[in-house]
Amino acid sequence: QVSFTNKYYTTPLSLVALKDSDIASTEPAALAGKTVGAQASTTQADYAQDVYSKAGAEAKLYPTQEEAVADLMNGRLDAVLSDKFVLMDWMKKSSDGCCKMVGDVRGTETEAGIAVRQEDNALREKLNAAIDAIVADGTYKKIQAKYFDFDIY
Repeated sequence: QVSFTNKYYTTPLSLVALKDSDIASTEPAALAGKTVGAQASTTQADYAQDVYSKAGAEAKLYPTQEEAVADLMNGRLDAVLSDKFVLMDWMKKSSDGCCKMVGDVRGTETEAGIAVRQEDNALREKLNAAIDAIVADGTYKKIQAKYFDFDIY
């Protein structure tokens, strides 16, 4: 039904834990015996259940992201799995310094592009040219640095 432009950002799933946690990796074996929270009905929930649970972790699912991080802050979880953008924003604004970023989950990167009608190839190509141009001339990096402390491309 639609076509997509080239990517304009990439985001992986990431894992946060309490600052004093011994969790040092996002690898499934590092979560064995731990409780990992995630928002229900998301790719994070699927990953927690399909990968971490099979490695011996308990996946605990929540109706909202806010409930998951609240349980982490209150010590009822060992870690929370979510989109990196969401976790980084929460850590800056609401975590009260309780937590650390364990890392990105390898192989879970999602690329975002702009959706256009399939018949709008000329528009898609113009958008692709604009994305490519701002990446090539450094404008993308300047914009990224203004809003993010990490590489989003």
